[in-house]
Amino acid sequence: MKRTELKELGEFGLIDHLTKAFAHKHASTIKGVGDDAAAIRYASEGPLTLVSSDMLVEGIHFDLAYTPLKHLGYKAAVVNFSDIYAMNARPKQLLVNMALSNRFSVEAMEELYAGIQLACDIYGVDLVGGDTTSSLKGLVLSLTIMGEQAADKVVYRRGAKAGDLLCVTGHLGGAYLGLQLLEREKQIFMEQPDMEPDFDGEEELVGRLLKPEARQDIIAFFEEQKLVPTAMIDISDGLSSEALHLCKQSGLGLLLEEVHVPIKEKVYRKALDFNLDPLVCAMHGGEDYELLFCINPKDADKIKYNMDISIIGEMVPAADGIRLQTKGGKLMDLVAQGWTHH
Repeated sequence: MKRTELKELGEFGLIDHLTKAFAHKHASTIKGVGDDAAAIRYASEGPLTLVSSDMLVEGIHFDLAYTPLKHLGYKAAVVNFSDIYAMNARPKQLLVNMALSNRFSVEAMEELYAGIQLACDIYGVDLVGGDTTSSLKGLVLSLTIMGEQAADKVVYRRGAKAGDLLCVTGHLGGAYLGLQLLEREKQIFMEQPDMEPDFDGEEELVGRLLKPEARQDIIAFFEEQKLVPTAMIDISDGLSSEALHLCKQSGLGLLLEEVHVPIKEKVYRKALDFNLDPLVCAMHGGEDYELLFCINPKDADKIKYNMDISIIGEMVPAADGIRLQTKGGKLMDLVAQGWTHH
């Protein structure tokens, strides 16, 4: 019998492969696999319910050598909230499932849940349940978030049209550089246990990784401006990967301009310190949890005074390809290296 290695398909290819034979049996299922959240209609009138889940595994998604448990709880909740914001909706209820080994104490779990509670308080989300079980080794968290939004305001990945402008919030590459800093200090500590970690002046970059924030402010901005993006996704796996998702789901190509990709000066300098290309960090790093979205060009005036939104490209017909225009004017095919969890 043929054996296909998981790496041949990749994370998203595997999901597509395993779920392609599943058909929806209920009219209430508006959107299933393939977006930041599923969309469900429980009543003929009223808002849609958005549901998403995410799993975090010790040693794959986080390293407790430098991740405080309170930060981990906060981040685990916030990255789930981000999936709901990526649908132009608001998170409402959270379920937390957890598998843990006996190396963790009650006090340690109190720290973890203090982080979850802080996130719920800040973002206005209710913790409504979950499950806890044993693990032979390490800690596994699986969270499910539910939110809601009016059907005509829910934004999917599939709605972009040729000519739409591609926009991104905030700045990119910071979380990836934060990871490099933490891994460097961990290595130094392992070789010299008496050395104190040195993050002087680098708190912002480290914070981008350990304590990210979801862009609820942008959803509020859309509401104020009466702006509904045509397509949207959050950046968890890197700009290039997420842009390709939007192109695939919308059946379009893309012209992305390097000169407009937002990279903070601090990120730029730190990338060079690590002998890394700042653009590669921004394009292929991950866990920035910014929003990548498309708008109709007629809505451009609604965002032009928001200094936290950058127009970085234009959606084009699929036949034109998915390309990056460098600062030097060269056109390159856009490929996704994506975020590789350490």
